[in-house]
This record gives sequence, structure tokens and C-alpha cells, in this order.
Amino acid sequence: MRPRRLSEFVGQSHIIGEKRFLRIAIESRKIPSMILWGPPGCGKTTLARIIANEAGYEFESLSAVMGGVKEMRAIIDKAIQSERMFSRKTILFIDEIHHFNKSQQDALLPYVESGEIILIGATTENPSFSINAALLSRCKVFVLKPLSPTEIREIIGLAISDKERGIGGLDLSVPDEIIDLIVHYSFGDARRGLNLLEASATIASEEGRRTIERADLERAMIEKIHLYDKKGDEHYNVVSAFIKSMRGSDPDAAVYYMVRMLESGEDPLFIIRRMIIFAAEDIGNADPQALILATSTLVAFQNIGMPEGVLPMTECAIYLATAPKSNTSLTTYAKARKDFIEYGPLEIPLKLRNAPTELMKNLGYSEGYKYPHNFDGNYIPNEVYLPDRLARRRYYEPSSNGYEREIKERLKKMKRQDD
Repeated sequence: MRPRRLSEFVGQSHIIGEKRFLRIAIESRKIPSMILWGPPGCGKTTLARIIANEAGYEFESLSAVMGGVKEMRAIIDKAIQSERMFSRKTILFIDEIHHFNKSQQDALLPYVESGEIILIGATTENPSFSINAALLSRCKVFVLKPLSPTEIREIIGLAISDKERGIGGLDLSVPDEIIDLIVHYSFGDARRGLNLLEASATIASEEGRRTIERADLERAMIEKIHLYDKKGDEHYNVVSAFIKSMRGSDPDAAVYYMVRMLESGEDPLFIIRRMIIFAAEDIGNADPQALILATSTLVAFQNIGMPEGVLPMTECAIYLATAPKSNTSLTTYAKARKDFIEYGPLEIPLKLRNAPTELMKNLGYSEGYKYPHNFDGNYIPNEVYLPDRLARRRYYEPSSNGYEREIKERLKKMKRQDD
């Protein structure tokens, strides 16, 4: 069912629609090197083939997983010969180009730069992370989107009616309910949808039935359907959504994204570590119990494991999402670090230094130190503990949220004593 012409291609109108750059490039037969970035089954390989066909270019394909520099150079040599003898340019399509390492990507550079080949790389990974800057700067990046339900439905409809390449020759009835389910479980991936249709049709046909039933589709769905790569862009997107949902005090979204990670095979300990970091970074002293609960969740999970371990994890995610928020741990550390970077290791005041020997005492170590427990409220007005250069610096500015409100009032009281 792979489209052979641009007129047959479904979806991605934002890059190949009328008056769009890529369509103009194809119609004018001036194809730039490019990276097609998008999820599985959105048409990256198909579009690359159509571009070569419509523009009249030779098409050579290489898998970055299976091939290497040797195979790539053989194709490039052939491309150079083709242009020299027939004045016909070659598109080198590299699928999963993010699997090429830096040296393999560098080997492409001179040929892409000289125009001896037109590179079309396909990737499901964010190219700014997976493609080196030199190669990326010589390519246009086109972002392909998951296909919409309407677009998937159109593709499935074509496959049902096509007697040559689809299932039209099987003379099967496909109820609307089954089409709706196939569209739903495709999740924007045309390949997945076509595979579900084909497998369901095969099951019904082999059992001598003329109609695809729901049970056929359920049997066809033999593997989990998750768009998630623990090292890929979607991984970071889901983690980011999880953190931002907790930060935004939305327990429902937080638990949803946690479930999505767990059901997709994410390591639960990774999720718990993120919650521990979040408790310190985004809640801090607004609710000191948050960090205690997060670290206790780690202990609980290590003791009970899966599947029951999801219960303390869920409890923790709900607590963190609904707790008062403060990022003062982050901002306080950043301010203190900035001064240390700028001024270096300033001298520690003598009164604060340790004096375990007589020599140190003679040098004035610990001299003048006032023991706070000897003073009312354990506070000594106007006492300075920072190095002289940073005296009176204020790094910690408590928020007015949760327990930090009390801390703020206590510090104000101390300030009034200073005044």
C-alpha cells in the first residue's frame, strides 16, 4: 500500500501541501539534502521514495542499523558515476540515521557539501541531539507529524478496497466498528494500522469467515502498543510532562504520565529518583515532609518491588503534586554558587575556624566565637558568619507557601533584632 506518487500520499500537508517549500522543491526538481524527523509510520521512507521518483533522481537506500561507511561509500561511488555518465543525481536515503556515530556522519559531509549526493536522512530521534552540528547545518529539517484519525481512516479504506495491493481480493466485510478500532489503535502510525488490518483479515479468512470480527482484531494485537523509547525524544517528553504536572499541582496528570512510563517499560527506580529530586527542587522547605516521603518511597519500592510497588509510587506522586511549592533550594544554591565562582575560596573568619591544637588557638582560631545556645532564642543579633567580602549577603529568600511562611516570619523576627 506504499504510495508511489505525491498525489497518493496521505498526510503531512504542512510540508508538502500547495505552495509549501518541499512541494515546490519537488516540482522544480531542486531537492536539498534534508532530515525527515517524525514518529514511526508517518511516511518518512515513502516520502523519500516519492521525492526521488517525482524529481527523476536515482534512489539508493541504506539502513544505519545494518550498514556502515563501506556500504555508504560504494553507493556514493555509484552516484558519482551516474551523474558523470547520465547527468542523473542520486538521493541517498539513510533510514534511522541517528544510529550513525560521529565518524560515520562525518564521512558523509564532503559529498553532501559538494552536492555529489542528495542526502535524505530519516529519524525518530530529535536531530539536534542525534545528528552532529556540521551535518545538520547542511540539511533542511522537516518535522513529520503522527497521522490524524481521518488520515489513518483514509489509508485503511484504500487498503480495504484495493484488490491488487490491499485486502480487496479477499472479498471480506469490514464493519465500521472494526475500522474505528483499527484507527484508534494505530495511534497515528499507518504501518501499525495496516498491519492490524492485514493480520485481522488473515485470521478471518483462514477461519472461512466473510466478516472481520472484534475477536480477530484482539488476536491481531499480540504486542503492546506504546510510543516510548527509553533513550529517545518521547522518553524525555513524557518525563518532562510528569515533572511539569507535579509542579503545576495536577495530581491526575502526574499519575497519568507515571502510569504511561511504567506501562511502557520505564525503570520504576528512575521515576522515583525524579520524584526525590522534585521534592527537593520544587517543594523544598514549603513542605519538608515531601523529601522524607519521596525517599521513603524508594525504600518501600526496594522492599516490595512490582506490581505492588506502584502503590507507594502513586501515593508519592499525588502528595508531591498537591504539596505547597517552593524552588528556594534551587535558587539559594545558585546564588551562593555564583558568588563562589566569582570570588573563589574567600578566607573563613577566624572565629569560625576549628582549633584542635594549641598552635591554632595561638593563631586566633575560634577566638571570639559566640555559642548560640548561650543566648535567648539561639540567635545572636548582628553576628556575621559569611566571609568578610560577602557579609550581609542574602541567598535564601523564603516563599510565602506552606511551612516556608513560618520560616519567613522567623527570619523577619531575627532581622528586627538586628535592627
